[in-house]
Amino acid sequence: MSPKPIKLTLHAARVVAERRIREEWIIETIERPLATEPDLYHKDAIRAFAPVAAFGNRVLRVVYCEEPAGRRIITVFFDRGWRKGVPRNETAHG
Repeated sequence: MSPKPIKLTLHAARVVAERRIREEWIIETIERPLATEPDLYHKDAIRAFAPVAAFGNRVLRVVYCEEPAGRRIITVFFDRGWRKGVPRNETAHG
């Protein structure tokens, strides 16, 4: 079964272009996350985390919402502060 389609918000599209984040990394993170948690800032959004081998195993965070037509990507970034099971300082994004 193929993954659900993704749709980037304007913010996510800008971030993906600026940081050269590949769509396949986003899909892989959503489909096979190392961990997930609810997002603190967006109701009904999920944070998915996964290391990206092609980027030195840095952990990619994808914040997205499940929607009937697919997944709406709110933001994407390499999360320098993420450690499995340890809450991140939420005073700043990315």
